[in-house]
Amino acid sequence: MTDAVVMRDVAVVGGGCYGTFYAGQLAKAKERGKARFRRVVVVDRDPSCRARLELGETPDRVFVAREWDDYFAELLGGAAPAAAGEPQDYIVPGEPGTPYDRTGPDRTRYVSFADWICPTHCIEPAVCPAIGSARTWEMGDAVRGLTERLRAAGEPVHGPALFVCRHHVFGVGTFAVDAVLAGDALVRAAGESGSAAEVLVGTISSCHGAVNLLRIGAAEGGKGRQKAAEAARGRR
Repeated sequence: MTDAVVMRDVAVVGGGCYGTFYAGQLAKAKERGKARFRRVVVVDRDPSCRARLELGETPDRVFVAREWDDYFAELLGGAAPAAAGEPQDYIVPGEPGTPYDRTGPDRTRYVSFADWICPTHCIEPAVCPAIGSARTWEMGDAVRGLTERLRAAGEPVHGPALFVCRHHVFGVGTFAVDAVLAGDALVRAAGESGSAAEVLVGTISSCHGAVNLLRIGAAEGGKGRQKAAEAARGRR
């Protein structure tokens, strides 16, 4: 058990195809001594989602029939950073990124280094399995570079606040709740600066990402006021 990945609670976003796979993989990892966790929480608005039907509840697997936004607003609103030496909570995001650069109807920019179809459940190793050669890109570096370019152009951009999904165990990617809390603190600090500010926020992996620009209005009466949560197209 010395090489086991240690977690506390793991929230899986969605109980469909991907959520079923990830929850099953976590169970296998635990059975084989590669992971330790208190429980897996599968969140899906459908009380009869595929994961519940195929996997069922266990002492360390529960299902929550709620909208994702409502569930995570409550979960993250009451969350606190893990104490030193204590296991962290993790989130397994929903469907993986897709190989294009496009702005969605919510004005989020969806980006990817891949111009090919990636293998299902790819863990983004050092050698890309799709092209058979070294992976020379890292989405975090690209987003940080974008942030620096925006600042250099005079934009009041803070961050970026990045929720980086990494392969954790048995093909399951997660990002830590602590990263979300750190992002929340960054946004709060930008708002409390009193000046108009922007925070670049992204959920990314090594190859893919979804990036938004959060705009915060200038102070009124001594407090920063959030003007709008606007998604930019990742201006270059």
